[in-house]
Amino acid sequence: MQIEKLSDALSVTGQVDPAETEAIAKLGFRSLICNRPDGEQSDQPSWSAVEAAARKAGLETRHIPVGGELTIEDQTEVFAAALAQMPKPILAFCRTGNRSTQLYRAQGEA
Repeated sequence: MQIEKLSDALSVTGQVDPAETEAIAKLGFRSLICNRPDGEQSDQPSWSAVEAAARKAGLETRHIPVGGELTIEDQTEVFAAALAQMPKPILAFCRTGNRSTQLYRAQGEA
């Protein structure tokens, strides 16, 4: 898992596997945000599987998908609210980390 730190509060990465959530918690992350819609690719784990493992590891979770009918612009305020409310540091993920990074950067443009 390659993690990119965007700020003291937020880092991003590509797809998270449920088996990785314990390691994410051990790295010091306190929250996990998924920016990927379920079913985007046939081999991706479901959000419910990732969320269950993350909660078992002690992480707070949110699903803020971007894709299909939900755009970066649609989800910017929801993402900003999650960043303000969730325990930090937060790890956000999507397929490659790009959508999560775009959501973070869009806050400055909103």
